[in-house]
Amino acid sequence: MAIAPKPGVLDIAPYVGGRAEVDGVAEAIKLSSNESALGPSPKAVAAYGAAASAMSIYPEGSAVILREAIAESFGLDPGRIVCGNGSDELLTLIANAYLKPGDEALMSEHAFLVYKIATLANSGVPVVVPEKNRRVDVDAMLAHLTPRTRLVYLANPNNPTGTYLGHEEVRRLHAGLSPDTLLVIDAAYAEYVRRNDYDAGIALTAKHSNVVMTRTFSKVYGLAGLRIGWVLCPLHVADVLNRIRMPFNVSVAAQAAGAAALRDHDHIERSVAHNEHWRGWLIEQIRAAGLKVDDSVCNFVLIRFPQTPGKTSQDADRFLCARGLILRGVAAYGLPDCLRLTVGPVEANQRVAAALREFMAGT
Repeated sequence: MAIAPKPGVLDIAPYVGGRAEVDGVAEAIKLSSNESALGPSPKAVAAYGAAASAMSIYPEGSAVILREAIAESFGLDPGRIVCGNGSDELLTLIANAYLKPGDEALMSEHAFLVYKIATLANSGVPVVVPEKNRRVDVDAMLAHLTPRTRLVYLANPNNPTGTYLGHEEVRRLHAGLSPDTLLVIDAAYAEYVRRNDYDAGIALTAKHSNVVMTRTFSKVYGLAGLRIGWVLCPLHVADVLNRIRMPFNVSVAAQAAGAAALRDHDHIERSVAHNEHWRGWLIEQIRAAGLKVDDSVCNFVLIRFPQTPGKTSQDADRFLCARGLILRGVAAYGLPDCLRLTVGPVEANQRVAAALREFMAGT
């Protein structure tokens, strides 16, 4: 008889990433994982290669190379930065550190799936709060707080909706929390946001002892395959996370690539400019094809399909896959009528727009 895990583990639905292949299609275009359209900085690639000569040596344990580069780039105290194997590891570590069995973690209706997984893995209770028009509803979040609430996960901007909360709304949410409730701001897509009312969370984290902000190198920096993330937190939270994270959790090569990516401002600006232009273009094209799509501040858009037979999201997914175009189904996020489309390279964007027009025009 197999050894049984602790209660509840086998009830957790495992996370499934975006598909990368289609049976029978030799060179499919992957637009399912919100990866960078322009890829990594050549300087990051060179730094990664240069670090190969030291691969026999253990890295310094606190990821000091990367922490100091992040601190330099954002004007932060490196002692308040903890790095990890992607921001997913850090979001999970926070739950590991602060959730006891029966504690509650709040998250919005269409939030990133890792929040629920991390909560359930710690025998916590995920409290899923309804959104309003696919946007976090602060009043609803505040109404669901209880004395058992220990974590509030806020993806800002949110994946997969592409919507965001302005800084005043985030501050209002924080103001309603008790001092022993930790607000976890997941700002994975912050670099793409060009709105005057947006703040990634650095200012709020600087002023309060119960706020942390996570970031990733997987999106605008184009380093998804290296798995690098970081969290900015009060010193007492950094101390806790450093006690329970695995040693040497970010390789020397990954740290070198991340540091070089941060310093290549020209590449970052090119990536953001590409995204700004083609995201707007895709939204216009998709709406012109007769489909609904919300405004987005990220490097993806959420397309809403009708329930008309032959025109559903499932029908569209099959149609697109047959043409070598892979989007992301988001039924697991409570959005069964939607597909998420990553803003890709120029040719990919043009092909998917043409395919959606063909799909909607067909009988």
